[in-house]
Amino acid sequence: MQIHGLQKLTLLDYPGHTAATVFTGGCNFRCPYCHNSELVLCPEKVPMISEDEIFKFLRLRAHVLEGVAITGGEPTLQPDLPEFIGKIRALGFKVKLDTNGQSPAVLERLLRTNQLDYVAMDIKNCKERYGETIGIPEFRTDAVEASVKLLMSSGIHYEFRTTVSKELHDTASMERIGQWIAGARHYYLQPYRDSDQVMVKDRFHAPEAAELVAWKEMLAKMIPLVDIRGME
Repeated sequence: MQIHGLQKLTLLDYPGHTAATVFTGGCNFRCPYCHNSELVLCPEKVPMISEDEIFKFLRLRAHVLEGVAITGGEPTLQPDLPEFIGKIRALGFKVKLDTNGQSPAVLERLLRTNQLDYVAMDIKNCKERYGETIGIPEFRTDAVEASVKLLMSSGIHYEFRTTVSKELHDTASMERIGQWIAGARHYYLQPYRDSDQVMVKDRFHAPEAAELVAWKEMLAKMIPLVDIRGME
């Protein structure tokens, strides 16, 4: 596993559980608003953390932590991800996976072998604007659509989430997302926030609070639970 970061305690990354967060390097998307740009573009410049160090830490914190969140970058690009998760679960921890959904075969294997307790999958935008939003023109959404179907039929805890900006999202695109994932268990809107690590700085802005609330009310007609995460 190419591990480039460890957050030793989070009360936010794994809903309802105390957890540690492991950051992997590399990604198959190029979202211009990504706030982990270094992990995406040049993970080799970020110091690596060995698996031995990760598991030593987890053994020492077994009485404090309940779970481990694995994020990135895009974790499903790591060929030894299933084995890594197996070792975590063998220590008694729950596992949450963050993914962009572009590797449905990996997700299907992890679900089939009961290796995951929670999955958070990004829905970047409506299908028509996906390529624009992830920085890959002419992108086909087939794999992402397959992952959506896998999660919605899986029976495990999951959430879909969209980081929204004025420049990339509007009422029409949000309505199309709602129609796409209608009936999903839980959907979060996450207003864009600027940071020094954003891939393209000074280009994106969070929607106004009133617009976010209007989108939430519209989406709630199609999705049972819709929340806004991180609205100031």
